[in-house]
Amino acid sequence: MNARLLDRITNIAIAVFLWAFRIAVVLIVVVGSALTLASGKFSLDNWLDLMGDGLTLGSIYAMIALGYTMVYGILRMINFAHGEIFMGGSFGGYFAAVALAQAGVLGENLLLSLLAIAIMMLVGAGVSVLLATTVERVAYRPLRHAPRLVPLISAIGASFFLQYTFRGFFGPGLYAYPDIAALNAPSGIPMLNMRWVDVLVVVAALAMMSVLYLFVMRSRLGKSIRAVSEDKDTAALMGIDANHAIVMTFVIGAAMAGAAGVLYGLTYKQVYFFSGFIPGIKAFTAAVLGGIGSVPGALVGGLFLGLIEAIGPTLFLGGLGVPAPNQLKDVAAFTMLVLVLVFRPTGILGGRAEGARA
Repeated sequence: MNARLLDRITNIAIAVFLWAFRIAVVLIVVVGSALTLASGKFSLDNWLDLMGDGLTLGSIYAMIALGYTMVYGILRMINFAHGEIFMGGSFGGYFAAVALAQAGVLGENLLLSLLAIAIMMLVGAGVSVLLATTVERVAYRPLRHAPRLVPLISAIGASFFLQYTFRGFFGPGLYAYPDIAALNAPSGIPMLNMRWVDVLVVVAALAMMSVLYLFVMRSRLGKSIRAVSEDKDTAALMGIDANHAIVMTFVIGAAMAGAAGVLYGLTYKQVYFFSGFIPGIKAFTAAVLGGIGSVPGALVGGLFLGLIEAIGPTLFLGGLGVPAPNQLKDVAAFTMLVLVLVFRPTGILGGRAEGARA
């Protein structure tokens, strides 16, 4: 009787805490936003600049998150080495960019620069695919029928192994991407103060997500991947090669991450052995926000997280007198993650896009 009463009191206390947390966050968001907008400290151009930055960052998160959500959809595991696969693609793109710059291909001509960037993205995607298939074969496939905790630990080990392998080969220093003048010019799009490189990132993310969605939903291999994600044993009885479907899932996710790594390098101009860790964690957060296992959810979660990081601290905290609110972007992002999951545990599109699961 006493144990039952204690459990009931504990449940009530947890429920009260969660509701108090929800109310506190909502009050901070609403009151802080109202005070910031009423103060007039930031002009419309300032908000548009922040929105452009958020769209660019969110698009990169979305491209990385697609790999997380596809692997989870088919194996029900989190590939924590995916951030390092992204970093490997960024390194591959860097060395391709240096070679193209020395050949005089990267320059003022926008069309020629876009062709060079396509080559860089192919190289980055190739490096990432090589890393991902190696990790899948060595670290994941032997543990496919092990308890869930075992492949999770293996994924963390693979992440650190890749980080320090790259550190051993390339050292701890930063590698700066060559500057492409044509991409750094203002795009001239009305209402959005974005450079051409920012436009390229957003368009690439939307294009990749659209192609991937159609591939998963319409192609024969996509249907095989969806069947394996539902039930591997039944899919095998129907003549589907589960191993091939799983490997192709890693290939597709890694190719997206490699292309995102090149675009990340072109946007933020540097890559080093640890540069995949933070974007990887943020992309995983975006996948959870959107509804992990949902391809459209990865895009929605990435854009949502990028916009919250760019706009949220200034909008929510600027009017409350918090000094340097932009330094609290991670706090704002993960607070919104907790808030979304408290109200909707399956994520923004979780449960609404079951047909689009990888």
